[in-house]
Amino acid sequence: MNLVEWAFGKRQTPAERLRKHQRALEKAQRELDRERVKLEQQEKKLVNEIKRSAKNGQMGACKIQAKDLVRTRRYIQKFWQMKTQLQAVSLRIQTVRSNEAMMTSMKGATSLLSSMNRSMNLPALQRIAMEFERENDIMDQRQEMMDDAIDDVTGLEDDEAESDEVVAQVLDEIGVKLNEDLVDAPSGLKQAEADRVAMGLGAGGGDDLEARLDSLRRG
Repeated sequence: MNLVEWAFGKRQTPAERLRKHQRALEKAQRELDRERVKLEQQEKKLVNEIKRSAKNGQMGACKIQAKDLVRTRRYIQKFWQMKTQLQAVSLRIQTVRSNEAMMTSMKGATSLLSSMNRSMNLPALQRIAMEFERENDIMDQRQEMMDDAIDDVTGLEDDEAESDEVVAQVLDEIGVKLNEDLVDAPSGLKQAEADRVAMGLGAGGGDDLEARLDSLRRG
């Protein structure tokens, strides 16, 4: 502690001074509440005394007590007004403290963002992104090569292609033979028999198809 602080006290920041004033205002409000409660108790006591004096016919004492009651009620009203004013001042101080806290927080956040922006290396980020994209492409190419190698070993693609060729050949042969057998048939029979043959292809099989064609030739 230097000589100035020893003589005049430690120098306080604006936030500390605001907090000190707010505590003083709150203390003053509590004191006003205590005094107001005492006056309200005194008011009730005076009302009872006035009633008792009036019953006893002591009109002089009753008037004096009535004046005292009026003054007491005025002081109670003043205490309420002073407390309201102190609350308004305390609220204003609290608003100032909140604004100061917000400004301090914004200042800290701004400093942090500025530091992060300075430490951010955009060329390095771009280089990392390009390397990631290149490695990802390499991974895709290797996966494709592995898939092709597995297909070559298992022969799945060749088997599927051969199966398609066999099915196409059988369908072509059936279609050609059916057209040749239906050349000389009447038009109505052609259509009816073609429908029946088509149904036979779906449900019957090869023997049923040959029987129908033989019947068509004999007819």
